Amino acid sequence: MSGPVFDIKSLISEEAQVPPRRNLSTEAADALRDLILLEKLAPGTPVPERDVAAGLGISRTPLKEALRILENEGLIEYGPTRRPRVANPSIEELSQYISVLGALEALAGETACKLATDEEIIAIGAINSRLLGLPRAVTDLEFFRLDMEFHGAIVTAARNAPLGQTHRQYNARLWRARFMSSRQSDRRANTLAEHCAIVEALSARDSRRTANALRNHLKSTIRNISRICESSESQDSVST
Repeated sequence: MSGPVFDIKSLISEEAQVPPRRNLSTEAADALRDLILLEKLAPGTPVPERDVAAGLGISRTPLKEALRILENEGLIEYGPTRRPRVANPSIEELSQYISVLGALEALAGETACKLATDEEIIAIGAINSRLLGLPRAVTDLEFFRLDMEFHGAIVTAARNAPLGQTHRQYNARLWRARFMSSRQSDRRANTLAEHCAIVEALSARDSRRTANALRNHLKSTIRNISRICESSESQDSVST
């Protein structure tokens, strides 16, 4: 097959190009991750290594490492010919991963109630206050990153290294799914309300209520992702 599958350079702004002073593989993975989250690289899209490397201003060696990072996160997969493409997991796969992530975050919340310092709990509440105070014009990506900072702070406050490592692995695989859920305008109000319930329970150091609030928060993510997938399938059937 001759020529690029798509014009990768048109998707990558000059700001997204990898600065030479930083880790090339990590920066390339960050740039591609954002393109995948924003669906500028849609699920199932081939990722031609030569064109992507040229678009990012790097060689193919660090790009291959960046693709391995994203493969470990479940964002990139390889077909039978070992050519990379954007992963397109099924709703069943996503639901299974989110169920596990919900259990991990529930455990983190329960443990944080016992081990977190008052300062850490105040800091978690402050992150939520920043979310509540974001302007209406905030970008989906800005909101999502702060949302993930909130969840990460709770896991960190649990002071459990194996739990933190496992949570990072599962959360990485669900990065795009959680972003899809977060960017829905009707979902955002629910997210903030659920966060407030989590902060209230955590501030009271009520481990059972905190765990349930976090578990229910992730269950609502599953429901939202299911609605998004069903809506997408309906649109596809209408268009065909």
